[in-house]
Amino acid sequence: MIEDLDESLRGLVRREALNGSDVEISFDAPTKDWSARRNTPTVDLYLYDIREDMSRREMAWEEVRDNAGRVTDRKPPARRFKLSYLVTAWTQRAEDEHRLLSTLLSCFLSNEFIPPDLLAGSLAGIDLPVLMTIALPPPADRSLSDVWTALGGELKPSLDLVVTAPVVDTRVEEAGPPVLETPRIRVGGEAAGGRGGKRREAAPAPEPPAIPEEERVSGAADKPGRVIRLRGTTAR
Repeated sequence: MIEDLDESLRGLVRREALNGSDVEISFDAPTKDWSARRNTPTVDLYLYDIREDMSRREMAWEEVRDNAGRVTDRKPPARRFKLSYLVTAWTQRAEDEHRLLSTLLSCFLSNEFIPPDLLAGSLAGIDLPVLMTIALPPPADRSLSDVWTALGGELKPSLDLVVTAPVVDTRVEEAGPPVLETPRIRVGGEAAGGRGGKRREAAPAPEPPAIPEEERVSGAADKPGRVIRLRGTTAR
């Protein structure tokens, strides 16, 4: 993906910033040795930082359906990464460098994303935009002066270009078989279903135990729990 992004940026800068001039485009680290070998005007886009954009991460997997609309597979969503480029201009005169930087700044400000017709390689087949921001304040944990110190060069005017590009996760998981039967719900002694479901009758309540005929309980009938059985009747 990174090499495809480099080619996409090359096409954008050449078409909308350089206007057919003979200025070279490089992606090398602007070290002292490299700058000493420069004998032609050059625009350098040095990739110095790569990190995932956590604010744009999606967790839900995407469904892949067949012609009948059934889910056959599931795949993770694309993840987006921020790629930071140190953009510099190299000429024999500072005025020419400033003119080139001004043209580059206008180019990136006019394009919040890389035009689809300039996307190269794997980026051309992704239905997601490749976003760009230019000259924003860097995060607290990253300073452009630290980048120049690490390169061993002298600090010079530059632009901080951050490109947010999607990276496709190629994992695919097969979905389970589709549900073809109507769900059935059982409530108590009844079974309720869809079409063709049969209903079961509730079981009859058990009868109270019989009291032997010869059992007779005498005494006051107003005491709770006492049973007075007369032949043929039962009083409580």
